Amino acid sequence: MTDPRNGAASGGGTAGPPEEHRPSAHDAVRLALVIGALGVVFGDIGTSPIYTLQTVFDPNDPHPVPVTTGNVYGVVSLVFWSVMTIVTVTYVLLAMRADNDGEGGIMALITLVQRWGSQGGRRITAVLAALGVFGASLFFGDSMITPAISVLSAVEGLKVVQPSLESAVVPITAVIIVVLFLVQRRGTAAVGRVFGPVMVTWFVVIGACGVDGIIDHPAILRALSPTYALGFLFGHFGTAFFALAAVVLSVTGAEALYADMGHFGRRAITRGWMFLVLPACVLSYFGQGALILADHSNISSPFFLLVPHWGRWPMVLLATAATVIASQAVITGAYSVTSQAAKLGYLPRLRIAHTSESTIGQIYVPWINWLLMVSVLTLVFAFRSSTALAFAFGMAVTGTITITTLLFFYVARAKWRTPLWLVVLGATPLLFVDLLFVAANLTKLVHGAWLPLLIGVTVFTVMTTWQRGRAIVTAARVRDEGSLPGFVESLRSGELPTLRVPGTAVFLNRGKQTTPLAMRANVEHNHVRHDHVVLLAIETEPVPRFPADRRLVVDDLGYTDDGIIHVTARFGYMETPDVPSTLAMLDPALTEGPLQLDRASYFLSTIELRRGAAPTMAPWRKRLFIATSYITADAAEYFGLPRDRTVIMGSQIDV
Repeated sequence: MTDPRNGAASGGGTAGPPEEHRPSAHDAVRLALVIGALGVVFGDIGTSPIYTLQTVFDPNDPHPVPVTTGNVYGVVSLVFWSVMTIVTVTYVLLAMRADNDGEGGIMALITLVQRWGSQGGRRITAVLAALGVFGASLFFGDSMITPAISVLSAVEGLKVVQPSLESAVVPITAVIIVVLFLVQRRGTAAVGRVFGPVMVTWFVVIGACGVDGIIDHPAILRALSPTYALGFLFGHFGTAFFALAAVVLSVTGAEALYADMGHFGRRAITRGWMFLVLPACVLSYFGQGALILADHSNISSPFFLLVPHWGRWPMVLLATAATVIASQAVITGAYSVTSQAAKLGYLPRLRIAHTSESTIGQIYVPWINWLLMVSVLTLVFAFRSSTALAFAFGMAVTGTITITTLLFFYVARAKWRTPLWLVVLGATPLLFVDLLFVAANLTKLVHGAWLPLLIGVTVFTVMTTWQRGRAIVTAARVRDEGSLPGFVESLRSGELPTLRVPGTAVFLNRGKQTTPLAMRANVEHNHVRHDHVVLLAIETEPVPRFPADRRLVVDDLGYTDDGIIHVTARFGYMETPDVPSTLAMLDPALTEGPLQLDRASYFLSTIELRRGAAPTMAPWRKRLFIATSYITADAAEYFGLPRDRTVIMGSQIDV
């Protein structure tokens, strides 16, 4: 017989090792979480060594960094301390403590700001929430640039192995990207099992190559001292400032550590970072620095030149696999942010497919998938090299990092009552570093940094316009729907004469104050109502997942004998509601009779939007809101309603 506490045999036989040394199932689970995190969370930041130093010393940069011994020490030290400050301190030690019921990422910070920010005033809360939305908008730019720059940088290794293949880099990259997006609809459950081992191999290999370079020139280890970073930054500010625009590439993917915290937990991500990812990346950067010190011509591709000749073909293949994994992680992240934003009211409801029966977070959003694919391919063919794309990449990363830092310290003050002096003491140096990176990337504005800003502003405009338009439509629906209690009284008094027909009708509604348009139309025009009527309101709470035992709230609307009940079903923003399954959880004692859900009819109210004359929004924003509404997913499919028993009734609203 097996003891579930330690997995050892509890019956007779030879005694095993002492209990304190026996591997437990819990240890195995923790190890699996760490390996899983290595395959999903660290793909982006773990592939940064491929292109970071190469970009810093790129001779085609509009503000090139001269390749001198002092500059190499300064740059390598600056990379190391940037990683320690932004990734280790800002994200691993600080931001990851600000979770929303276990979930992280900038959308989680937005909900925390809205929940705890009332003490600082509505205006400050609204401004910070808007900043958070802009940070989420920049993440979409990151989702477009990461696959392009990552896969390009890996395939560019072909130029080192076989220079004659340079012309094939862009076509091969395009093919890999197309295949990557085509397989998204199949989900990552099967492929995900090999992601972890591949990335473990990747980190071990790049760390070993770094050690090899350091052994040849151990003096590079002097760059561990912050004096080299500070001396380079303040002693050669004109050079170092422009170098920061490329140094920031070493921290790309830091947001993924925070955003994926809900899937793997803070401990697993922290352990993966501290014990494998950070050491491997640092060894690679220092090894590349040593290689450049030995021969300044190695700046052309220090990552691949660090690999022995016999291992360069395998390294190109391994790098390609690693960058595909990095791309997969950020694409999945875009799906997740889209889903969360839709549930929080910043985007229309989009069709979402769950690709795993066991993992909630594995989803596929077709509309976003094809938009990203077209965008990534456009970037590949427009920029044609990883160094050209690097100018665009840094802007998206620095913007998101700065906003995350600002929101975190606001939450620390509002939620945890952290003393103001301590908040200022912690926030000032971190925000100084973040804003320094932002300023450096702004110097690359005309060289590509405009791209993520344009994407961010565009997405931000769409999200805020949808939020505003949704509020206008909701107010108009409240006027058209009328009072629900008054409607129920009219039915009971006979003021609205109706014929009761057998069966159960389920009307989806926004709350219990107003009457569903579909129900009002059915009564006023068809003069019928069902024996059992369920008015269902689905609410999305600002938490990732809502406890199942508190999901349903039933209200008889004042009468226990009229067959009309109101049900409120509450879900977290990481959950997709399934109406039939949810209603099956109802206690029959509260439903005024059996509901016969297997034969129930579902009624939906659909709205046709028209541009009205009222000055509710600027005319161009009205057009944008109406255009965005066309991509809204089919409600019946989204809520899991049976097609053959769903009735859709429409009305018109002027925006």
